[in-house]
Amino acid sequence: MNYTTYSYLLLFLGGTFLLYTLVPQKQKWIILLAASLFFYVVSSGPLIVFLLGTTLSIYLSALWLDKLAAVQSLVKKGAPKEDRDTLKRHILWQKRAVLLLLLLFNFGLLLFMKYFGFFCHNVNWLFAFVGLDFELPLVKMVLPLGISFYTLQAVGYVVDVYRGKFPAERNFARITLFLSFFPQIVEGPIGRYDELAPQLYEGHTFDYERFTGSLQLILWGLFKKVVIADRANALVSAVFDHYEQYAGLLIALAVLAYTLQLYAEFSGCMDIVTGSARLFGVGLSPNFRRPFFSRSVTEFWRRWHITLGAWLRDYVFYPLSLSKPFGRLSKAARKHLSKHLAASLPAIAALFFVWFANGVWHGAAWKYIAYGLYYYVIIALGMLCEPLFAKGIGLLHLRRESAGYRLFQMLRTFLLVNLGMLLFRAKSLSAAVAMFGSLFSSAGPSLIQNGVLNTPGIRLADFYVLLAGAAILLIVGILQERGIGVRALIARQPLVIRWAVYLAAVFVVVIFGAYGMGYQRVAFIYAGF
Repeated sequence: MNYTTYSYLLLFLGGTFLLYTLVPQKQKWIILLAASLFFYVVSSGPLIVFLLGTTLSIYLSALWLDKLAAVQSLVKKGAPKEDRDTLKRHILWQKRAVLLLLLLFNFGLLLFMKYFGFFCHNVNWLFAFVGLDFELPLVKMVLPLGISFYTLQAVGYVVDVYRGKFPAERNFARITLFLSFFPQIVEGPIGRYDELAPQLYEGHTFDYERFTGSLQLILWGLFKKVVIADRANALVSAVFDHYEQYAGLLIALAVLAYTLQLYAEFSGCMDIVTGSARLFGVGLSPNFRRPFFSRSVTEFWRRWHITLGAWLRDYVFYPLSLSKPFGRLSKAARKHLSKHLAASLPAIAALFFVWFANGVWHGAAWKYIAYGLYYYVIIALGMLCEPLFAKGIGLLHLRRESAGYRLFQMLRTFLLVNLGMLLFRAKSLSAAVAMFGSLFSSAGPSLIQNGVLNTPGIRLADFYVLLAGAAILLIVGILQERGIGVRALIARQPLVIRWAVYLAAVFVVVIFGAYGMGYQRVAFIYAGF
């Protein structure tokens, strides 16, 4: 069930909201649970067994960890002093074993579903390379909807219970709702139990301002998705799928169009699902914060897909960097390296695993692993070379906070991000290398006469709409960067002006949306991850 269809927006979402409003407050969460399970069954059918299997695994693991924590507490209070340390070590070993089994089950399932075909393909290539006449069967796995997202959310919940952040949920139906909540099941954002669960369970009464604000956010997301992202798809697909036919300016134009498409689509989806959740009084974690105003790649990833970055930080980077092996590495670095290198080396070592995991999470292809390591190299070099950068800025008498230098940093980051987008969207790693080389070639068709604009489905009018859409995104982003909330600003206007803006926005989506004759419905890109 696509978030942009009438069946979702009017029938499913509208019907769920009506039922939620009518039932007593204590039963409202049951409506959300029933709607979420219905949404998943309609979207994925029998693949819901994977979601329920993950739910059962975290439910039982968290309860087990809770019991061990209770025993641990009793040991601290009542066990004889001579036995206390032994019992504490035994209980800690059991807790770690439970957590390890949970991680192996869920990440093992995720890796098997996403990477089994990739593994078989590369093993067969290796067999052929060494001359072995044997092939593994190439089985294409069907990915359960949202498995990459709900697996991280599930693991995060159990790790937090293990750390004692909160007690385990004892109601299986409630933990099922936490994991399957329909607005976030397809593309996230990746929720934290202590932030999301209380909002799901408590029930909320109808609020007019929240209702209208939710509809505004959904409309803004639809504008990004169907007016901008889906229209850009024709150009992006034409060039990336047949990259051998294009070079120079056309490749660069397609990369820019893909960056615009991915941002408009992914952030637009987040607006739609955030607005959907707000209808029920549920606030989802923000996933974007105007990333193209970033002054460094590190800042970009603090603003882009925020919940994934935060998950990798809290459950990969911190546990590694604070572990005993990394502690020993830090101690050795302080003895033998300069102060800057000693401070940077442990973090750089831990970041390798973060960015490798980021690449693996995105998909079963070498290009995704290269995509993660691309950002790792940039960030690691930036950390290592910071003293040189600071010295160069001093010699040139530049001010880091000057408007000109900030603009330079934004443009530099934008360029690096677009190169990453080329790698991300290319058909393969070899195709990405070929397209990168073609960027510097003037060969190939001209932009207007023989090129992309004559490709079926791509018209000059589409470019004008894309440019106008990009300009609107830029203006709104600038206002938000300056602390001006556009939707709040509109909401403060007189009734006539307010509704004129709303109706104009509806007409823009209806009239300029990329659907109907000449367009194909484009599935959400991140739904494939």
